[in-house]
Amino acid sequence: MFQEMFVLLPQKVQYIILMQLSSIIKERRQTLGISQLDLAEMAGIGIATVKSIETDKANPSLRTVEALAEVLGLELTLKIKTTY
Repeated sequence: MFQEMFVLLPQKVQYIILMQLSSIIKERRQTLGISQLDLAEMAGIGIATVKSIETDKANPSLRTVEALAEVLGLELTLKIKTTY
């Protein structure tokens, strides 16, 4: 799905990635039964940051995303993008 969005909206890739990030983090947190406060504490970040990320109002640093991913059992992957 991401590649389809990339092809259709290449100028908005960063925004789309952040939208997906917020959904992934929120859904994974809920699946694990972790509150926003617990996630913030376990990741060593502020509760306001977690709330902002989950509502697409934040532009988190890679360090913040890595901390959240670690707590949530997620893995970050970078790859060479495909051009069409």
